[in-house]
Amino acid sequence: MMSKNLSLIHIIRESSIKENAPVLIMLHGYGSDEKDLFSFANELPKELFIISARAPFTMMPFGNAWYAINFDADKGKWNDNNQATKSRDLIAVFIDEVITTYPVDKHNVTLLGFSQGTILSYAVAITYPEKVKNIIALSGYVHHDILPENLEDKDYSHLDFYCSHGSVDQVIPVEWARKNSPFLKSLNIKHQYSEFPVGHGVAPQNFFEFKDWLTKRI
Repeated sequence: MMSKNLSLIHIIRESSIKENAPVLIMLHGYGSDEKDLFSFANELPKELFIISARAPFTMMPFGNAWYAINFDADKGKWNDNNQATKSRDLIAVFIDEVITTYPVDKHNVTLLGFSQGTILSYAVAITYPEKVKNIIALSGYVHHDILPENLEDKDYSHLDFYCSHGSVDQVIPVEWARKNSPFLKSLNIKHQYSEFPVGHGVAPQNFFEFKDWLTKRI
């Protein structure tokens, strides 16, 4: 089902609960769209109100991005942090819009990201912890350049992260993902970290593990 007119184009799967439903917001990876992660929707608990959002920057010839990744002979590969910060703040606005538009529980918001969508999920949760509860962070990492400086001033006590990565990921090195857990621990944020013997993708056992994790928390 296509969206109402909010800041981000999105598709939805309504909940079996008619009001105050737990809500899951999906954030896809670089070069993809809202249909990608939505393929998981039918396999997830029926009580979840599921929203899959499209990233705001259109790529040519197709696909979308939360921010540009540039390839330069001198700089090598680098991220557009201005676009990334705009997307972080846009997702925060989108969460507010979702809560006022759909029959969902503002105290039970889960973000599910993959790759670039995970990078944004970390950034949103750590910048705006009051807006979310659970975060499923698949195949991504904490991008410190788009985090606020005053981390110690925020209350992260209610947050809970499920983080996973492929041990042979050829797009985002697993070494980057292994730094996520120590960082979350430094902020006293509850989290679980798992690795699977796959590349840049979600293995079936990865899906079943995060589904079980989420089911226990909604």
